[in-house]
Amino acid sequence: VLNQNYPNPFNPSTVISYQIPVGSNVTLKVFDVLGNEIATLVNEAKTIGIYEVEFNATNLPSGVFFYQLRAGDFVETKKMVLMK
Repeated sequence: VLNQNYPNPFNPSTVISYQIPVGSNVTLKVFDVLGNEIATLVNEAKTIGIYEVEFNATNLPSGVFFYQLRAGDFVETKKMVLMK
């Protein structure tokens, strides 16, 4: 499960939480509206559990960004808004 970031809109940081029902390799990445990768927040094997990651966008311009969770065969993408 990939949860909506909080707060949204945010400035300059936000928290992204997700839940892993089975242990697997997990990647959590942030992209801009053009699909360019901005940051890799998680890229490692995770065990069953609930996790939170803070994303700091101090050096990024205002706008819409997307974050994507990949865990095994599961892929989900959500939108977040940075307002400065």
